[in-house]
Amino acid sequence: MTDQQQSARRSSKSADEIADAYADVADKLARWRQLDGLFAGRYRRRQFEHANGRVLDVACGTGRNFRYVSSSSEVVGIDISTEMLAHARSELDRLELDGTIHRMDAQALDFPDDSFDTVISSFSTCTFPDPIAALHEMERVCTPDGEILLLEHSRSDAAPLAWLQDWRAESHYEKNGCRLNHEPLATVEQAGIPVGNASTAFFGLVTTIEATPR
Repeated sequence: MTDQQQSARRSSKSADEIADAYADVADKLARWRQLDGLFAGRYRRRQFEHANGRVLDVACGTGRNFRYVSSSSEVVGIDISTEMLAHARSELDRLELDGTIHRMDAQALDFPDDSFDTVISSFSTCTFPDPIAALHEMERVCTPDGEILLLEHSRSDAAPLAWLQDWRAESHYEKNGCRLNHEPLATVEQAGIPVGNASTAFFGLVTTIEATPR
């Protein structure tokens, strides 16, 4: 782990601080829906189009993943930010999907064990104050034969880009509550959750992970 990564981990924000950070940008992120579709849509579709059954979207934000989940699924979205959830509710209505949203801390999900057939999350483990705890909660609420599907940004495998991420990591986290240079696969492995498949794309900046509950 680099000095910059260690510094970002030491200065971890609280869940309330993360909520405040995203309250300030919720409207802007909602307006960027088409831009997100252009750049991240292909990855969201590949990772989440086969999510089925009762689907939990952890840290759902403004609901960017909803359009890629099967229309036959029941979608439940949770996020720490009330402002983000207002846009997520509008997205569910716009797509006419069967679903609900709840304000909830990903590190302490208010659902019984084995509640969901599929748990999905995108670009989120970089923001959780304790990503290991959040991953364990995803595992807890997922059925034993279900799937945990993650789409994350990650530290690049191209040295110049990785250097830039490391250089900006501390200031980026302070402003946005996002660990710019985190390594999601290492985090999932540290959580002890079995990984069935993982891949990277776009100079290693995008990581997809398919995991299963123990």
